[in-house]
Amino acid sequence: MAAALKKVLITGGAGFLAKSLSERLPANYTLDVCSRTRLDLNDVIQLEVYLKKHKFDIVIHTATYDAAPRDTKNDPKKVLESNLRMFFNLARCRDSFGKMLYFGTGAEFGRDSWTENMDESFFDRQVPNDQYGYSKYLMTQFAMQTNNIYNLRLFGVFGELDNWRYRFISNICAHAVLGLPIKVHQNSSVDFLYVDDLTKIVRWFIDNNPTHQVYNVCRGKSYEFVELAKQVRSLTNVNVDLVVNHTNINK
Repeated sequence: MAAALKKVLITGGAGFLAKSLSERLPANYTLDVCSRTRLDLNDVIQLEVYLKKHKFDIVIHTATYDAAPRDTKNDPKKVLESNLRMFFNLARCRDSFGKMLYFGTGAEFGRDSWTENMDESFFDRQVPNDQYGYSKYLMTQFAMQTNNIYNLRLFGVFGELDNWRYRFISNICAHAVLGLPIKVHQNSSVDFLYVDDLTKIVRWFIDNNPTHQVYNVCRGKSYEFVELAKQVRSLTNVNVDLVVNHTNINK
């Protein structure tokens, strides 16, 4: 008899990560991709009943409340509470599923203490000052005390379904293709990961039992925004202006 397909719940179904993962994860998983309209993570009773009913092997928690994008209507004052409520409403039901993967951020380290090549040991050297980083920091503190919740800490992910209006790599690619000036407001150095590579890593975490609760998920090499913009302009072979407002590297 063939082994049963692993049942995977993906939250935040309308977002970039959920859409990208659901398109790329193979057919040997049974996927349930839920947006807020189908499964409200703030509804404690609905969520508890849903998880107990379906008995997922894996929960991939991508839902997040982020007030950083310029075109968002989210309230910056609600970032901390909103992210923690969604996370802990899932975490309190951890006996109803096999394991949960969620995506942390380099902001957990506290932006003021950022340096090159930060490994997992940099965690908790500083408490983040911003609500988004602090929410992820608290999630990690909790996950480290469990045996089935794992933080895949991301530093920069890009892919075709990303929002080109404000995500850097998608934005500069779109501008180059359209023949528009490529703009770098503030130079920075980021370790970017292509979503295809992230999917392979997520598959490994689905199919294996990790030793630790927290992993930095990256390529191990950072690129400056200005350098990437020049490469994109060269690869597309278009004659567009490159406008850089601030060349110094910002944390």
